[in-house]
Amino acid sequence: MLFSRRNFLRVAGGGVAAGVVTRLPLHATTFRSLKPVAARTLVGPVRLDSNENAYGPSQKVLDALSSALNAANRYPRHEYVELAQRIGDMHGVKPERVLLGCGSSEILRVVAVGLLGPGRKLVQAAPTFETSERFARLAGAEVVSLPLDSHFAHDLDGMLARIDASTPLVHICNPNNPTGSITPRDALEAFISKLPKNTTVLIDEAYHHFATQSAGYSSFLDHPIDDGRVMVARTFSKVYGLAGMRLGYAIASPRMIAQLRPYITPENINALVLHAAFTAMDDEQGVRESVRRNADARQEFFSQATGRMLNPIPSSTNFVMMDVHRPADSVIDHFRKNNVWIGRHFPPLNTCIRVSFGKPDEMKEFWRVYDLLPQKTT
Repeated sequence: MLFSRRNFLRVAGGGVAAGVVTRLPLHATTFRSLKPVAARTLVGPVRLDSNENAYGPSQKVLDALSSALNAANRYPRHEYVELAQRIGDMHGVKPERVLLGCGSSEILRVVAVGLLGPGRKLVQAAPTFETSERFARLAGAEVVSLPLDSHFAHDLDGMLARIDASTPLVHICNPNNPTGSITPRDALEAFISKLPKNTTVLIDEAYHHFATQSAGYSSFLDHPIDDGRVMVARTFSKVYGLAGMRLGYAIASPRMIAQLRPYITPENINALVLHAAFTAMDDEQGVRESVRRNADARQEFFSQATGRMLNPIPSSTNFVMMDVHRPADSVIDHFRKNNVWIGRHFPPLNTCIRVSFGKPDEMKEFWRVYDLLPQKTT
């Protein structure tokens, strides 16, 4: 079986992609990491469930948000046009190739309702980010979900075999949510070259900034190909820490953007985040600090997991999926009862949990609660 414990341990234990994390052998794990952690002093639930940036926006972006309050009574139409131009400049494209959304989730909604309907088909991986599937079903389309391969990458050959003239849309989340895994760029290019001419592939790069040093990864925005079938979605929710402000965008051909624009909600971007976005894109130091903190949290997580004889899936994101060798729902419930929120159950990975990286004290609390799990019976 594809997701058996044996396959999981063979794959996850085979090493982590260069530049992502360094596994520590058990004998190199410090005694400190194995000691019981003191009881929590945090107020409120520890939220490690939604892949948010635990540190939030940089100080420069917070200042921009504060100063933008004076514009709260105005529709930000001018700023909307200006931001599309700025994003286009950042990626070396004209603004008519940019579509702004209320988070990248709106982009996924618009693509689904704009391209799909009864008699049409969405092809995707399983498990993956579920928004495209949700709106595809609402549009009356068929959804074909192919299990990830033994390396937790998209099974591109399997997907290609299910694509036909009735498939206007393929969704690829890379790095993938919820597994944090990479589908190699060379494999994606070969896959795209074989697609029917009327099939669009939507590549969701929400976690791009955390994956830039991962082996095999390369963004289709930073290194584009000349193929009008490719659309890329990005978000300000992750590295910029603006999940609660809701801003995302897509880059596609002018023809595709024109086809989708009528489905966008009018006045869909709020004035505060429009002002903050300019600062966020210019704050290179803030981005570097966000990436560094995430890399440190990821390294520490793998060190703690290794000390407990656990082997998480190699991650190129700000979260990790880990086989805990017991039903996921029971573990999720255990954490909830101890006021720690982790990700939901993601079939078919029925013994795996997804954990977003938090601040150091939050991660200490995660491991303290993990160590309270009842011992498994054999």
